Amino acid sequence: MAGYFGTETQQRLQARAEAAAAFIEATPGACQTGRTMGCDDPAKLGWERIDEYLDRDGICGFRLISADGVAELEDRLGERGYRLDTWDVFLADRSTALLASKGILSRSLPAGLFELESPTDPTGERTQRIQSIMSAAGVAPFSGSMLVGAIGPATTTAIGDADGNVVAVAHGYMPHNSHSDFHRYAWGGLVAVADTLRGKGLGNYVNALMISRVFERLTATHIYELVSATNAASRRMVEACGLRLQSGLVCGIATPTQGSRFTR
Repeated sequence: MAGYFGTETQQRLQARAEAAAAFIEATPGACQTGRTMGCDDPAKLGWERIDEYLDRDGICGFRLISADGVAELEDRLGERGYRLDTWDVFLADRSTALLASKGILSRSLPAGLFELESPTDPTGERTQRIQSIMSAAGVAPFSGSMLVGAIGPATTTAIGDADGNVVAVAHGYMPHNSHSDFHRYAWGGLVAVADTLRGKGLGNYVNALMISRVFERLTATHIYELVSATNAASRRMVEACGLRLQSGLVCGIATPTQGSRFTR
């Protein structure tokens, strides 16, 4: 696999998550978070494996954990010198998300901007440009292999200008294996818009485009996106695409107590 991007640490974590793709697909409680090893059910995966990830990588992702179990998860992580940085979960089923997203896509893009074909080369120029715009927006990118769907079903959407610049991007993929209650739930995110073009509705558009492709090209029944509690603009974006806050679910990343937040 190829197309690792970011800091040395980010690239090392991407490589480990990709190398474990077969294990993640076959193991109850494991899920593919793309940037780290991940878990969607600590009881099924077991703390012996979670501790292994923390000891080796210093990080572990958690997806769609019941809010009732978060306090226990935080306590266990705290005993090991880690904290849980969390994101709110916004969720919609196929019909709801498609209806809202198609409404957004019925409006024209600003003059001079165009929908781009999804990248196919993990190390290609377009893939690198997509990763760069994500990184510039404070979003830790996925590897090129993840973005082009070489690790599993995925779709990356992008908008470009007449000069060939990538100005807005989003990504969706299927993180959960057949052992998970969320097997056919897609994850959407990595939304980024060039600084010079913010405020023109491009975030809504590229997110809606990603959602439409997730349901048209993948096997998803639902889609969820993650937004920090303080990111009002992103909350408005996902709500415009039909997703609604699910207070009973939480996603997060375990990082050392004194460390910085891994991604926006």
